[in-house]
Amino acid sequence: QVRLVESGGGLVQAGGSLRLSCAASGRSFSTYIMGWFRQAPGKEREFVAAISRSGSTTYYADSVKGRFTISRDNVKNTVYLQMNSLKPEDTSVYYCAATDWRTVLARTTTPNAYDYWGQGTQVTVSS
Repeated sequence: QVRLVESGGGLVQAGGSLRLSCAASGRSFSTYIMGWFRQAPGKEREFVAAISRSGSTTYYADSVKGRFTISRDNVKNTVYLQMNSLKPEDTSVYYCAATDWRTVLARTTTPNAYDYWGQGTQVTVSS
């Protein structure tokens, strides 16, 4: 019941920043836990961050903790991923995802926890 569209990807130098956006169309955006995943060529899809329905709690992969910030605006039906201090190993296609599973965020770190996915946006970090 929700369509997700990512934007904001691009090419940046190591140490730079990008902010990704995920716009959701649907009746009740605030009922979904939202997550960000990334997938590099030849690798499995990797959890990046998740945010609770209200936005009051967040959860991050160790690889991005302290550098990335997930946030959401339930009025604008949008979730964001602010990425700072980018590294070449952050290069991936980044995907936005939504789940109506009512659970703790630590249980939403695998792709099969999510019901809806965006098309992805490419992030490339040059060394």
